[in-house]
Parts: sequence; structure tokens; C-alpha cells
Amino acid sequence: MTAPVLLWFRQDLRLSDNPALEAAKGAPVLPVYVLDEAAAGRWAPGGAGRWWLHHSLAALSAALAQRGAPLLLLRGEAAREIPRLAAWIGAASVQAGRMLEPWAVAQEAAVARALAAEGRRLELHLSGQLVAPEAVRTGAGRPYGVYTPFARRLETLGEPAPPLEAPARLCPARPPEAGLPLAALELLPRPPGPARSTPDWAAEFGGAWTPGEAGARDRLGRFMDGALGQYARRRDDPGVEGSSALSPHLHWGEISPRQVWQAARDVAGEDPGRAKPFLRELLWREFNQHLLAHRREMPEQPLRPAYAAFPWEPDPALLRAWQRGRTGYPIVDAGMRQLWRIGWMHNRVRMVAASLLVKHLLQPWQAGADWFWDTLVDADLANNSANWQWVAGCGSDAAPYFRVFNPVTQGERFDPEGAYVRRWVPELARMPARYIHRPWDAPEEVRRAAGLRESGAGRYPRPVVGHAEGRARALAALRGLRDRTAGPAGEAEAA
Repeated sequence: MTAPVLLWFRQDLRLSDNPALEAAKGAPVLPVYVLDEAAAGRWAPGGAGRWWLHHSLAALSAALAQRGAPLLLLRGEAAREIPRLAAWIGAASVQAGRMLEPWAVAQEAAVARALAAEGRRLELHLSGQLVAPEAVRTGAGRPYGVYTPFARRLETLGEPAPPLEAPARLCPARPPEAGLPLAALELLPRPPGPARSTPDWAAEFGGAWTPGEAGARDRLGRFMDGALGQYARRRDDPGVEGSSALSPHLHWGEISPRQVWQAARDVAGEDPGRAKPFLRELLWREFNQHLLAHRREMPEQPLRPAYAAFPWEPDPALLRAWQRGRTGYPIVDAGMRQLWRIGWMHNRVRMVAASLLVKHLLQPWQAGADWFWDTLVDADLANNSANWQWVAGCGSDAAPYFRVFNPVTQGERFDPEGAYVRRWVPELARMPARYIHRPWDAPEEVRRAAGLRESGAGRYPRPVVGHAEGRARALAALRGLRDRTAGPAGEAEAA
């Protein structure tokens, strides 16, 4: 008789194209998820991520139960719980999807050691990437630090293997215990009650998202049917649904990158160029994963060491204004309010909002990354860290720090009629398009007709710092860093 298999779910919360599940084929399986917050430490899911995880686990539990092998939910130390369960069911192996986060790599090593001490093994499978990071090297045998040659190298490796089908049925292995009910993991915000005045900040999430594998397939299908062909033209327009919004599904492994890749290739058919702009973004995600695998300091330290001495000016009031969408720059405030309301922000606006924080306001990029970690449903350690370092100019392949986005012209270029701003900043809903991104320039009669106030209810603030002043401060800070370290240099660049 085939020995039972322990199937350890982490960030691969799906049944289709799941190599760990495929490796357990034909054996009795015990699917388990262990919430190990101690191992993750400060990189345990933030508030928005916990909301998503709750609903994703609910969807996975239902899918597994339908196939005859219910999901066992536990909370505790994976290095203790996984070997205990493997011993109980007599498993020769534990099958799991590989993770690249430094804390998860350490967790895997601890689990593998504990299993090996009992004559069992942990088998890890590439599940969340197209290619294993160690398989992509420069001609000199080093990891890549620049995106373009990395992407070109991946293109020489050929197409990813076809995605795997989900099993129709599973043979269950009997668990030693009933496990925890999902609510006992305490992933959701506590509902407001008579003794609590705090509102449910996740109240609108459910209207925007459907976590789980079925929700991922549905979103992928809608994007492929409608927006893929127009992606290159519409992806930077935050006022329309031009992006895939697959990022949270990819982070939690409800869909695999090769499923997304295959779908885009299938839709493009004999015109592969049609899918190329979108697939480049999938390769950017792959590049960020590659960076994290080889540069474990990336979430906390600049990849360009000179930037460790950057003269940031931490200011809680400025940080708070940015977090709450009260900077006085409409495109930035719309993005920050969208983030707070639905746990997600359009990618172009993420860049503009991040640039304002680290350049105009001189706040450390880590402060912005921390806020995104807590508020994004797609908070991903590789993407979040690499993209913040890209904006701050301190990543291995980053936009130069002296490239300072003008939040007004960015808004006018990418949201010319103000559709995005009107949706998320209702104080400006009646402002004419001519002034929607610079309401302080509108004549008094226009401001009055739009109902815009500078005090009282419905007030919209003036910019916390003018663009010219903020840009000058940023460039002065860069000059100071250069003078001290003989580091990055360059001409100021308009954006």
C-alpha cells in the first residue's frame, strides 16, 4: 500500500497546477495549513493580507472537502506541527510548494531537519515562479541585478511547462485531531461592537474581491476576454479597468504564473506580440522574486549600500497625511484612499504616490513599504520591497533618485478627465477637468461652484509641499549624499 503523504499548504492555495499535490497523486493525503506567525515575524501578513488569507483558506477548504480530503487548520510552530502530523499518519514525505522569503526558507530548513531526524523528508516544488532562481544566471555565473538582461535570459529558456490539472478526487489520510475552525485563526478584523468605536476598515473588500482559486480563474478570464489586447494602451489609466488585478491571487498562489502565462499565450494565438506587454509585467514579478532569493536584505536595507546614509527627514505628520490621502495632490490622495477602501491601488498611481513620499516629503522608503505591507491585499515581500527600492533609487535596477515625478502632470497625463480622482476624492467630484489635478489654481468662483472648501466638512487641503520646493529638497538631499559618499550622480530629470 502507498504510504500516506502530508500536503503542506502555504502560499499555494489552489488545486490546479499544484506540483506538491501532483507529487502526492495516488496516495492517501492529509492537507494541512499551519498559521506560524512566530516564524514569519514582522513579515507575517498585514491586516489586509490576513483578510484575504481568511477567505482564501475558506475557499480552499471547501474545494478540498468536495474532493474528499478536508483541510486541517492549525496554529503554531510549523517545525513542530508538520513532523508531528507526518509521524501520526506514517508519511514518508511532506510535499510543499517552495517559498523564497528569507523567513520561509529558514522555516523550511527547520521542518526538513526535524523530519530527517525521524527518517522522513521534505520535498519542495517550484510553485510560485516560472523558473527557479538558481536556474537563471549571467554568463559569469552570477545572479542578475538588471531586469532587461534577466528577461531576455528567461526568454531563451523556452515556454513554461503546461499547467497541471486539478484532481477530481483525493484519498484522505485520517488526521490525529479535528483541527481549528477557521475563525479561531483570528484573521479577520474584529467587528465593531457597542464597546468599540473603530469601524470595519475591510467593509468594502468583499465588493471588490473574490479570494480563492475560483475567483482567480474568473478574474483571469475577464481580463483575457477584454483587457489583454488593450493592455499596452490602457494599463496606465487608473480610471478604467485596464490592468489584470491578479496580483493578490498570484501572491497567495490561487493561480500560478504559468497558468497566467499560458492563458495569455492562448489568447494571443498567432500574434504573440499582443500578449508581450502583459507578459513583461509577469517577468518583472519574476525578477523581483529572483532579487529576493539572492539578496535577503532587500526588505529592510537598500541594495545600493551608499543609500544607507541617505538624509531622510522622518516626520509623523507628513507620513500620516500621505497615509490618509490628505497630501493635497489629487492623484496621490485618490490612490491612497483607494488603497484604504479596497486594499489595492493602481500600479501607475503606486509609483506616483511612492515618489511623493520619498522625494517631495523625504520620508524613508521603509515607512512607505511598511504601510503598503499592512494595507495591500497583494502585499508580497519581493514585489513590495523591490518596487519601493526602485522608486527610491536604491535598488539594484532602480529609477534614479533624481527622477522626481510631478504629481500634477502625472495626473493630467494619465487621468486627464479626472475620472479616477472624482471616484476616490469626492470633495473634487464637481471640479472641472481643467483644474481637477490643481484645484488650488482654480479661480475662487470655480472653487465655490464645485463646493470646494478649505475648512469645515468637505475640506480638501492644499499641497503639504509645493512641487518645485519638494523637488529642490529631494535633489539637495541627493547632492548631500553624493558629497559624503561619492556615490550616485546625474543631471536632474523631468518626469
